[in-house]
Amino acid sequence: MANHTYKNPLNIQNIGDPFVLKSGGKYYCYPTSGRDRGFKGWSSDNLVDWTDEGFIYERELNEKSWGFRQFWAPEVVEYEGKFYMYYTARWKEKDSLRIGVAIADKPLGPFIDVYDRPMFDFGYAAIDANILIDDDGKKYMYYSRDCSENIVDGVHTSEIYGIELGDDMITVKGEPVLLSRPEQEWELQSGRERNRLWNEGATMLKRNGVYYLMFSANFYGGRHYSVGYSTSHKPLGPFKKYENNPVLKSYREEISGPGHHSVTTSPDGTEMFMIYHIHTDAASGGGNRQVCIDRMGFREDGSIYVTGPTWEPQPMPSGSK
Repeated sequence: MANHTYKNPLNIQNIGDPFVLKSGGKYYCYPTSGRDRGFKGWSSDNLVDWTDEGFIYERELNEKSWGFRQFWAPEVVEYEGKFYMYYTARWKEKDSLRIGVAIADKPLGPFIDVYDRPMFDFGYAAIDANILIDDDGKKYMYYSRDCSENIVDGVHTSEIYGIELGDDMITVKGEPVLLSRPEQEWELQSGRERNRLWNEGATMLKRNGVYYLMFSANFYGGRHYSVGYSTSHKPLGPFKKYENNPVLKSYREEISGPGHHSVTTSPDGTEMFMIYHIHTDAASGGGNRQVCIDRMGFREDGSIYVTGPTWEPQPMPSGSK
């Protein structure tokens, strides 16, 4: 008999930054998972029960591999019969974080690097790529200029940029545009402790002509890591932050650091879900994380709400078998 409920966390463990792609009636999860080896993938029919599919991108099997460690935050886009993986890694040549692209014929790979170098190099560390294919067919990438090499007013700061993507999905066009930097009170909590500020893990949604730039702020290894968003009527802004941010945050002892999320729909397409990570050990935080999912949606005024983080049994996603 099929389950009628699920409970967080799910069975994808020891990961970070979970991105979920819905394709061909199935779900595929691509998180930070392989440490310095590459990326593993998971598959599911119902968004709740996941199967470990092993490595789908391996550094040593890619002749053009330009990264040598710190493989982070893969996201996969399906476009014209191909699957494009955008990922972060540390570039051998400059010992600095950059974004690369690999392509596969199937959602579980194997993903093969397009270049023997990053997609682009603007002279600074770049992480956490997210892609939007707009209604008019134009394509955009959103990424974070990483705080490891970005100092603003004496503080190491991660900021989110946007840039147009070429129709080929593997090049960028024009110059990047600054879209978001830490400025609201909730985004400054980790900065007081670490002299570092973060806007990272961008996820772009579009609804009724409004662009919603969702992102995470604060230190990923700490309890204050949370999700907020800003809005614009143009894909490259300017964006205005939601006054009631964050929309997902820790609120109980068992849950720490909910963030770096992606968004998908239930099997029958009638419900929206946020997929995010929390710390495996809420007391110690750090890089050991696990996957959770919760319902989200839009209020009548267009604002985003998230029903979570939840810790009690929840109804299965609609249309689950």
